Amino acid sequence: MWAQLITMPVKPDKDFSALSQALRDAEQPGSGLVRTLTMRDQKDPRLLYTLVVFESEEKARARERDPRRQEVLQSVRAMMDDILDGPMEFVDLTVEAEWTGHEDA
Repeated sequence: MWAQLITMPVKPDKDFSALSQALRDAEQPGSGLVRTLTMRDQKDPRLLYTLVVFESEEKARARERDPRRQEVLQSVRAMMDDILDGPMEFVDLTVEAEWTGHEDA
């Protein structure tokens, strides 16, 4: 598995939920996306962190180049310009281990 941590500074008066839904709607079947977690920093509420986990880095990079996704993201970029208070930062991660906190019986 492979993951990317995205840091997004959000303007104080903006709601992230519409952007989150638009990003979900842009997802294509078979993209390799396993899960997405979006979290707000408790010490600095203007910062959102999104962790996206993929089957592999190769599938994630293919998803980035998918013209169908790029077409849909054109409208999403306008929302980002309105909501975000600066550039996003990306950290690429190799997943070393995963566990859910409970064992399946």
